[in-house]
Amino acid sequence: MRVLLTRPEAQSRPLAQRLAAAGVDSLIEPLLDLAPVPDTRLALDGVQAVLATSANGVRALAGATLQRDIAVFAVGPATAEAAAAAGFTRVSTAGGDVVALAELVSARLDPRAGPLVHVAGTAVAGDLAGSLTAQGFSVTRAVLYDARPATRLGPATVAALREGLLDGVLFFSPRTAQTFASLVENDGLDATCAGLAAFCLSPAVADALGGLAFRHVRVAQRPETDALLALLCSETPTP
Repeated sequence: MRVLLTRPEAQSRPLAQRLAAAGVDSLIEPLLDLAPVPDTRLALDGVQAVLATSANGVRALAGATLQRDIAVFAVGPATAEAAAAAGFTRVSTAGGDVVALAELVSARLDPRAGPLVHVAGTAVAGDLAGSLTAQGFSVTRAVLYDARPATRLGPATVAALREGLLDGVLFFSPRTAQTFASLVENDGLDATCAGLAAFCLSPAVADALGGLAFRHVRVAQRPETDALLALLCSETPTP
């Protein structure tokens, strides 16, 4: 089995190694290029909690502050794991999307206890700040990195799609899913998806694929990398 990995290069490399150990070949096609906003320092004095909607946001947060005892509310398990790995000691985990994160924050925190900071990139999905502001919270968005979508598919990926050399594609975020859909349509390769399985981290990721007609679309039981890989390996023939 051979799959396409669409995460940024730094995240796809270790993922490719895990897949190789499980007998799955992979081709890396980063659909987002992540660049930290230079010389960013985040002041958290008086801040009640930090809201993180991606593991990339947590990693950028770790580079923008030395404070590790601030409360971090993570959108899902993968983001929470990244926060713990970065040394943050007070991490709460929501159910995997912005709606669940807003519900968790409103249930656990008091708007009168201080402002919230949402660490994010230049583009965000959903209206987390709007939802919480409507409940009386003060929310500031801190842009810590730039996530630039790819403007074209690499020649190796184009060739693999045209020649039917891929069995599936792994999608970890709505934005990478949207980018893939746009690029394959621009290159006239959307028909090649009929031979591919799409493995998605969450329902929101699957929805972002739009009208692409994959062989089938599978969604992980939990929004975690391990759950997505288990889903993939359940379709991998045993040698």
